[in-house]
Amino acid sequence: MKKYYIITGEASGDLHAANLMRGILKEDQNVDFRYWGGDNMANVYGKPVKHISELAFMGFVEVVANLGTILSNIKFCKKDILDYKPDALILVDYPGFNLRIAKWAKSQGIKVIYYISPQIWAWKQNRVHTIKKVVDKMLVILPFEKEFYAKFDMEVTYVGHPLLDAIEQFRAKTDKVDLYQKHNLDERPVIALLPGSRKQEINTKLPIMLDSLSSFDDYQFVIAGAPALPDSFYEPFLKHSKNVRLIHGETYDLLSISTAALVTSGTATLETALFEVPEVVCYKGSSISYHIAKRLIKVDYISLVNLILQKEAVKELIQHECNAKLIEKELKLILPGGAKQAQMEKDYAELISILGKGGASETAALEIINS
Repeated sequence: MKKYYIITGEASGDLHAANLMRGILKEDQNVDFRYWGGDNMANVYGKPVKHISELAFMGFVEVVANLGTILSNIKFCKKDILDYKPDALILVDYPGFNLRIAKWAKSQGIKVIYYISPQIWAWKQNRVHTIKKVVDKMLVILPFEKEFYAKFDMEVTYVGHPLLDAIEQFRAKTDKVDLYQKHNLDERPVIALLPGSRKQEINTKLPIMLDSLSSFDDYQFVIAGAPALPDSFYEPFLKHSKNVRLIHGETYDLLSISTAALVTSGTATLETALFEVPEVVCYKGSSISYHIAKRLIKVDYISLVNLILQKEAVKELIQHECNAKLIEKELKLILPGGAKQAQMEKDYAELISILGKGGASETAALEIINS
């Protein structure tokens, strides 16, 4: 029996790791998984050693503030891996933690497979030299990443983007939820709010999103609740928001009925685009984290949509521009009849063409099994 130890620390990684596990099990049922992850992975196999709700720290200030917890997790993780004796360690994104574990695992003679490359092309490009030394196999999901690694004489395998698989699975479901009926929504069209999955980013961005909605009486707004956070966390935000509802665990159902969306940066920007929902990207972090990142980041955009298309197809409102007035202005431009709606549809079609067909999870699974 092959044994795989998998580590991810974020909601998107949990989704992709779960589909990877399904892909591996499809090819070989005689395997065992031990993992750090979330509910999606638990729905496939067993229970996580550590849940993502305990692991997601974002930004320079936040990481420093939680350094004791992070170091304790690293120490525990190393011992747990040694006790488990896996045939391979599979790391899924989550670079701050996973690259440390990769370096240690290589020194222990453990095979290291990295699925979903850290975004080193955006910042800290020098980390590619560490990756070359400590990662035995790198599986990348963005078309331009193969070319990036080639500049450093590192061969990687492009498997396609796993979001295509996740969305195709959703579309193939026969038991889709009727959100209008289930949550007593009225007949007005829906605008989705996706403020992120971590407490700190929701605390920062959701109030700004909510402040921008006062002139949209013809629409109703629905917040996509983070899987690891209870309804009670959102209650203070909803007290004075009569036209806003909260839905948990049904983000794809929500996007499938949405007319437009306000989205924080990250995987959600690409998910929204693949559902062909016009969006405005909203990002704001702590002042210190932002100014440090601004000096280090080497790309022109923060959303995956724009990075893949290499142009600003979706508007990015970052830091001081992420305010209620500008969000309201940009949202009006992408709603039906708005000046930007038609062009965004064309850009989304180009994006889907670039990403091509699905199958990333099964392709990655075969690469892992045969490595």
